[in-house]
Amino acid sequence: MPAEAAEASPATGPLRHLVLPVEGMSCASCVGRVERALAALPGARDVAVNLATGTASLRLPETADPAAVPETIRAAGYDVPETVTRIGIEGMSCASCSARVERVLNGLPGVTQAAVNLTTGRAEIRHAGGFPSREAIEAAIRTAGYEPRAVEEGASDDRAARQAREAQRLRRDTVVAALLTLPIVVLDMGGHLVPGFHDLVGQGLGEGGTVLQALLATLVLAIPGRRFFAAGLPGLLREHPDMNALVALGSGAAYLYSLVSTIAPDWLPPGTAHLYFEASAVIVTLILLGRLLEARTKGRTGAAITRLIDLTPKTARVLRGATEQDVPIAALRLGDIVRVRPGERVAADGIVVAGASYVDESMVSGEPVPVGKKPGDRTIGGTLNTSGSLDLRVDRTGADTMLAQIVRLVEAAQGGKLPIQALVDRVTLWFVPAVMAVSGLTFLAWLAFGPSPALGQALVAAVAVLIVACPCAMGLATPTSILVGTGRAAERGVLFREGAALQALQDVKVVAFDKTGTLTEGHPRLTDLILAEGVTRAQALALAGAIESRSEHPIARAVVAAARDQAIALPPVEAFAAEAGFGVSGQMDGRSVAIGARRFMERLGIATEGFAAASDDLARQGRSPLYLASDGKIAALFAVADPIKAEARGAVAAIRAGGRRVALITGDGRATAEAVARELGIEDIVAEVLPGGKVEALKSLRSAHGPVAFVGDGINDAPALAEADVGIAMGTGTDIAVESADVVLMTGRTTGVAEALTLSRAVMANIRQNLFWAFAYNVALIPVAAGLPAALGGPLFSPALAAGAMALSSLFVLGNALRLRRAGAAA
Repeated sequence: MPAEAAEASPATGPLRHLVLPVEGMSCASCVGRVERALAALPGARDVAVNLATGTASLRLPETADPAAVPETIRAAGYDVPETVTRIGIEGMSCASCSARVERVLNGLPGVTQAAVNLTTGRAEIRHAGGFPSREAIEAAIRTAGYEPRAVEEGASDDRAARQAREAQRLRRDTVVAALLTLPIVVLDMGGHLVPGFHDLVGQGLGEGGTVLQALLATLVLAIPGRRFFAAGLPGLLREHPDMNALVALGSGAAYLYSLVSTIAPDWLPPGTAHLYFEASAVIVTLILLGRLLEARTKGRTGAAITRLIDLTPKTARVLRGATEQDVPIAALRLGDIVRVRPGERVAADGIVVAGASYVDESMVSGEPVPVGKKPGDRTIGGTLNTSGSLDLRVDRTGADTMLAQIVRLVEAAQGGKLPIQALVDRVTLWFVPAVMAVSGLTFLAWLAFGPSPALGQALVAAVAVLIVACPCAMGLATPTSILVGTGRAAERGVLFREGAALQALQDVKVVAFDKTGTLTEGHPRLTDLILAEGVTRAQALALAGAIESRSEHPIARAVVAAARDQAIALPPVEAFAAEAGFGVSGQMDGRSVAIGARRFMERLGIATEGFAAASDDLARQGRSPLYLASDGKIAALFAVADPIKAEARGAVAAIRAGGRRVALITGDGRATAEAVARELGIEDIVAEVLPGGKVEALKSLRSAHGPVAFVGDGINDAPALAEADVGIAMGTGTDIAVESADVVLMTGRTTGVAEALTLSRAVMANIRQNLFWAFAYNVALIPVAAGLPAALGGPLFSPALAAGAMALSSLFVLGNALRLRRAGAAA
């Protein structure tokens, strides 16, 4: 288990105890090699390597660099695997907060990359297994001035609960601040609105009016405004100021100046003893109101995933013998038989064992048409059973269910960082110190050049600069768009495995498709069977069906289905072998049998001339010809047709309408590929390629046209999915293909590609709009807050107006991001 602890040693001083996982050791000599390498490190003590547990432990002086440990192990020829630690962070309020935590975490020994997301309040740290320990990571976060907390995978519901609690606290503080601030505003501003009001207050309260303002302002800053000082002043003392520091400085300066004007006006230059209690209280109230509205809006940004989680029923009706029992979902076990009645949500992932019904799976696929279910069909937990009753056998529970996997994928994408965020991070890291410097210069400039008495005006302008320039909007610009966009994509059946795919997809110039299962249904059927002399149909189907029954390829399933439809017994197969892109072979009943493309026969040295013309004719009709050979001679020619998906033509047209090229890359023969391409309007065709050839084809397309996306669904598509700038896998395909992809289409519909492209463009456009607003807003309003209009004869920008404008900036960014909830119609 990873560990990192410190202890004292009289000889070498404090020691750090490290325990790291080691991969690649296979024998005692491996253990000895790693131990000798580690023992050679300066100051290393108590080195021990355990082959059974695959770990290495040692003690190093506190002054030694722990990063040398994994480097030493790797230099010895073994590996220390990277791990990912996810941890929640409380107390972050703006982009400078997240940037500061990120910088601290990236500075920890052993950390290769740390990403902090302001919107989700989470950090994802990639580091060598074993160190830094979680305790060290949490200590670093506390050193930065924030509080770490544990997070669980798929804990969006926990995040929603925390957001609700924070919104409740903000609501309470906002109400308290408003009730305390209102009398101050009335006392201070009443004279400007009602003639004679100040004289009336002076006659009734005398000096008590000023004392009442001071008392109420003190309560505002001490109770609801305490959060800004508690979080901002420690950061200021550590020379890492954030938004809270700006608010604390601004409201605090206005309050203290007013307090001095009230208690000791002689300390100030003549004519400058003005009161700004109203400004200090209004700043706190308006910023709390802005945060409250922001918290409510943030809650809506993650609503898509929360809705997905809420779809899972809390209980399941399990059959125990002849009785039905309601049990909590968490108590379900593999193999349980669960009954789902009409109108109920499916309790778990499983296989239908009895009954028939139609199930609404739109929460996963985005498709509104219910899907028919019968014995043998799969069910997905959380989907809605619309009509009949179903009994299903549970085969996935907990974190293994499809819904849990979807939530994990979306949360990973929402917590990720886009390359465009790097610019924002660099700016916001220095933004708050720069604002404080501008505020200081503003104060000095007004003192030096402002009309007498200038002290009050200098204070107002400096405080307004501090408040108006908060970088909240900049910090929210990117993550909120990702949060809403990926949630919307999930509702449409498009899963981005990482946020960066959103940005990469918008730059794609070519979309390359595999054919089988992607543009076609993936459920081919046998259309033709041409027999060699002396071979019967039953014999050919028996040989072909038996050997293809060992293959996972859709075309193989078509041959097997044809054999079984005619109740032909399939003989056992021995020495089965599959060659990707060529065919399969094996032994049965003492015969050597092979089935595959013409190139497979040529490789085996089997002549195909007698069937070549028929093969070419079938290929021109868009069918896939397969040769069956027995003992070195052609026994039959099969033709399999895979119907093109009904929506494929529209999807290809939509992609082309977006200005992108469409290519077809397939292992099928050229004639078959050309027939499909003609029907769909695809201009670029690469046919008769092996899996490795698909990779080369993608490289060629990239060099000719630019970034390439590849769409596939089979095991043989995995290399191409990994090679493409963006890999898009059909969720109906193999697990290997899905794991190799950047984007997963849960529907298996080709229109999902167009939807992914549309969502990518929408999200990136939204991010650019947000960033433009956030940067332009600050650039425009800082000079205004500093007093440029007043210097030209206009009014001075009030700190209260600055607080309102700052809140408006964040709300604009959040509101703009929420527009993405309506995005996603196919391009």
